[in-house]
Amino acid sequence: MSPTITQKPSTASHAEDFPALKGNHWIEPLRDGTRVLIRPLCESDRAREEEFIRRLSPEAKRYRFLGNFKEPTKELIDQLMHVDATHDMAFVALAHDDGHLREVGISRYAATTDGKQCECAVTVADDWRNRGLAVLLMQHLIGMARENKFTRMFSIDDNTNEPMRELAAFLGFACESNPGDPRTVIYSMAL
Repeated sequence: MSPTITQKPSTASHAEDFPALKGNHWIEPLRDGTRVLIRPLCESDRAREEEFIRRLSPEAKRYRFLGNFKEPTKELIDQLMHVDATHDMAFVALAHDDGHLREVGISRYAATTDGKQCECAVTVADDWRNRGLAVLLMQHLIGMARENKFTRMFSIDDNTNEPMRELAAFLGFACESNPGDPRTVIYSMAL
């Protein structure tokens, strides 16, 4: 199954829900009807990204970063905030939480050295799972990777990460064992 982005950039009819934004962004409903704002990650999201990572459960951190840590380092945040919209791309999902916009999910890719493939990742806040947010974030990411002429997208994941296995299968990614690390699998999709 090759996913496509079916939502159009938002119109003024939804502007009352979120602050005024410039550029591409989408206000999309999740399966439960909750709306989220999805847009490219920008430098002003630095504190939100750091808070998002802090709030992840230990299991979610391990699945996302293939390792354990308590607090994200400045170097990690710097690396995650580097997005040039071509070689590196990230889409952030924001929702209202007690009067503030909170990051509830993110998808991203980074080009490999050959410039033809990109490695991707998606993470959803523990309390926002099972609503379809990961699918929406990945659809935007896949669409952008195609637009930027990548030929293959892949992800290296913990082989016990059942939610990722289900998401990858739903999106049409193939799965294979990682010959370099038996604790991980590689999901890939021709674009």
